[in-house]
Amino acid sequence: MELTTFSQQLPVVIQALNVGFVQTLKLFFVTLLGALPLGLVISFGSMSRFRGLRGVVKTIVWIVRGSPLMIQLMIIYYFPGLVLQPYLEQVLGYSVNIGWGGGESGRFTAAAVAFIFNYACYFSEIYRGGIQGVPIGQQEAGQVLGLSKSQIFFKITLLQMVKRIIPPMANEIITLVKDTSLARIIALQEIIWAGQAFMRGSQGISGQLWPLFFTAVYYLAFNGILTVLFAWLEQKLDYFKV
Repeated sequence: MELTTFSQQLPVVIQALNVGFVQTLKLFFVTLLGALPLGLVISFGSMSRFRGLRGVVKTIVWIVRGSPLMIQLMIIYYFPGLVLQPYLEQVLGYSVNIGWGGGESGRFTAAAVAFIFNYACYFSEIYRGGIQGVPIGQQEAGQVLGLSKSQIFFKITLLQMVKRIIPPMANEIITLVKDTSLARIIALQEIIWAGQAFMRGSQGISGQLWPLFFTAVYYLAFNGILTVLFAWLEQKLDYFKV
């Protein structure tokens, strides 16, 4: 039965958008949880004294930052099942299953892997800039005081780096909120997918564009919260002058 009036459609649309937004939030927080520490590890690789390791890491970061996230999503999701699996079956002589699977959990896992690796590469450059921006004299002062390299990093470099990287990191994190919409390219049912569904036909509603505009309210509200949070964080760190 088709729902005809706005008052009938609104509760159905809001419920569907809420479900999609929960998926968006899950992808956002999983990405941050994985990309923040991984980005720091990658930044160490890009600053390594070993030329070979430094070159490999910088090349990977260049490729990831220089290619569209949408392409990376499609490659990570489709490559194992469509390319790697047939090749392995031909070599091994028996059937194997190495794809992500067609379910929602498989699509979410593939999207999370793509987002984590992509944003870790972006974060690594922010970390690198923050670390290298700390005056070398302060590290030398730590050595004079007898501090180990790890103590110098955590007690001197890291504290000053955090203050420096908050603005660019905040910008990337806010961009991540919007980039989660790209996950619909592999049919992950996030909030934009939920809004578009009412154009194609969903739950008795079809040919409606307004639910898609409602998704912008969710993004604006969440980004507004993040903007206030980062402004508060910058203010709290304002005592630490660099």
